[in-house]
Amino acid sequence: MRLQFLGKGGSNVGGCPSLYATDRQTYVVQGWVTDAPETVEIPHLLLGFAEPDTFIGATLTDTGRGTFRVTGTPVSDVEALARMALPDGETGIEVAKLERTSYGATRTG
Repeated sequence: MRLQFLGKGGSNVGGCPSLYATDRQTYVVQGWVTDAPETVEIPHLLLGFAEPDTFIGATLTDTGRGTFRVTGTPVSDVEALARMALPDGETGIEVAKLERTSYGATRTG
């Protein structure tokens, strides 16, 4: 799996939670390890790095402290893991990349 780095943020250490696009039309979300191996915690700001007209196609659970928990498939691809250079306490999951087809509605009348 090839990764394209999109952005990072949320901590003051080099690894930081990050977002990547893949060559499989998915996203890889690098985030803080949680008690569930398929779930990571990421700062809200990471969603702002999604490619134009797309979004992370996974359920985001707001923790109430400026982060979301998101669930996906744990990344096991050796090359992708090496590219991510995961610091202690972080891991990566793969999630769907979905196309945005609606931007809300305006009030009429």
